[in-house]
Amino acid sequence: MSTPDLLLDRRNDGDRPLSPTEERLEASAELDAKSSLDVLRLLNDEDRVAVDAVAAVLPQVAELVDIAADRFRRGGTVHYFGAGTSGRLGVLDAAELLPTFNLETGRVVAHIAGGHAALVNAVEDAEDSEAEGRAAAAGVGPDDVAIGLAASGNTPYVGGALAAAREAGARTALVSSNPHAALAPLADFDIVLATGAEVLTGSTRLKAATAEKLVLNGFSTALMVAVGRTWSNLMVDVVATNDKLRLRTVRILEEATGLDHAAAVELLGAAGGELKTAIVSANGGLSVEAARLLLADHGGAVRAALAAASH
Repeated sequence: MSTPDLLLDRRNDGDRPLSPTEERLEASAELDAKSSLDVLRLLNDEDRVAVDAVAAVLPQVAELVDIAADRFRRGGTVHYFGAGTSGRLGVLDAAELLPTFNLETGRVVAHIAGGHAALVNAVEDAEDSEAEGRAAAAGVGPDDVAIGLAASGNTPYVGGALAAAREAGARTALVSSNPHAALAPLADFDIVLATGAEVLTGSTRLKAATAEKLVLNGFSTALMVAVGRTWSNLMVDVVATNDKLRLRTVRILEEATGLDHAAAVELLGAAGGELKTAIVSANGGLSVEAARLLLADHGGAVRAALAAASH
């Protein structure tokens, strides 16, 4: 079936099973009669379902990470597409990668139906536009990865984006909480989170969104690890844009090298604030300039640079 046929089929299919996210949860049937504490306990219990749902799809996510890392190394981009809560979670994840990993703008890009206005105000009808999704994906190329985020798995905006991305030769993924997602045929990776019915029927900002956020946390962190943006469990690419982060970079350098505070501050200054350069210089017994060049030769990966320095 062609891409246009798939999208037409999604619109006209009235026999598709109801998404589990739209079903009613028996445990919360008397929600409005419960005390605040009991409501919170029920929500907390159901949040655990989200964690288990993510655990079940980790092999799929790991395969997607490896494909994304390979494309990332050759200059490709990761794109997130979503509407409403899903779109906002994509924007949040992409935005936080820049300061945490010194990620260049445009390497992980989030697209939300309705544009920037939808970040702070609901623009619910924007998700119904396949055309807007296609337009958002106009810049996706064959070396890219496009990830659709839609709890229902049926969002037209996401469908339009995934269709356009697939036509461009990108690898595609769908993250949903619906095993019968209409958009699944548009995805190379159909990642289904078995979160089931929500405590508040249909409110996918609850379990479905929690699971989605965990998938995004895991995917992007593992991707950054794979492409050398960390060393051990340290944020060696962190951007020191305020006093808290400047202190953190010194502390990371102390942890990574065993230098005392004064020596770490001095070396970091000599390295122009480049934490990875300072680490390779100290641990590899190299000048700052030699460490910088070695990192450049090894894609900025500290472990690879240090291995080369030891030979």
